[in-house]
Amino acid sequence: MSATRTPAVFIHGLWLHASSWEPWLELFRESGYHPIAPGWPNEPDTVAEARERPESVANLSIDDVVEHYAAIIATLPAPPVIIGHSFGGLFTEKLLGQGIGAAGVAIDPAQIKGVLPLPLAQLRSSLPALGNPVNLHKSVALTASEFRFGFGNAVTEAESDELYEKWTIPSPARPLFQAAAANFVLHSQAAVDTKNESRGPLLLVSGGRDHTVPDVVTRSTLKQYRDSAAVTELRQFETRGHSLTIDSGWREVADAVLDWLKTKGV
Repeated sequence: MSATRTPAVFIHGLWLHASSWEPWLELFRESGYHPIAPGWPNEPDTVAEARERPESVANLSIDDVVEHYAAIIATLPAPPVIIGHSFGGLFTEKLLGQGIGAAGVAIDPAQIKGVLPLPLAQLRSSLPALGNPVNLHKSVALTASEFRFGFGNAVTEAESDELYEKWTIPSPARPLFQAAAANFVLHSQAAVDTKNESRGPLLLVSGGRDHTVPDVVTRSTLKQYRDSAAVTELRQFETRGHSLTIDSGWREVADAVLDWLKTKGV
């Protein structure tokens, strides 16, 4: 690998496999980065294997996943750009807050401690996991209709079903429980050091039609950084839902991220 190629680490969220980043990896590679998309701890290598072995990721916590990516990043030859979607966005924020990474992009990031809005759509999208307390230590899979509401509501039903079949996997419910209780737990794992002024720049991205992480939640996340002089910016895609990283409009989002990174010199 050329020393001039900045590493880019992609982190997926709940219910998507790491391989869902493949189009982004190709684009970033062509754009001069060295991109990788490692799975969560113990995540099987393929979608099919992940569906066959849901227990492999059961009971993973927020800190388990963050520490996993921190260890991977520590092996890279240079501080990477970190790009995460949904809970991957929360992990991106935590890593950047810890001074890890050259820059971060949190796309539709799961709510961090301090974020108060809880829209009904977000609550409904979380019910497959949060609706039953016994799910805390289990992995949960979405049905096609649940995916349609939480991810694919801004695309056609046919496209939503195609994305569901191609990329979805069972995921641990524990991070959702941790995020939901964050404002009631003193040392919540969903807490982020939003006051770190020496960290790299952070871009928050929201979809205006997102049910899983509504735009109001991402705007509230932005406010959590008001006491830091470090660069924190927001880019909104008004007509997009939670599937914006994997659906037919993914390139618009990816190009916007690349343009932003270029303006920040990373």
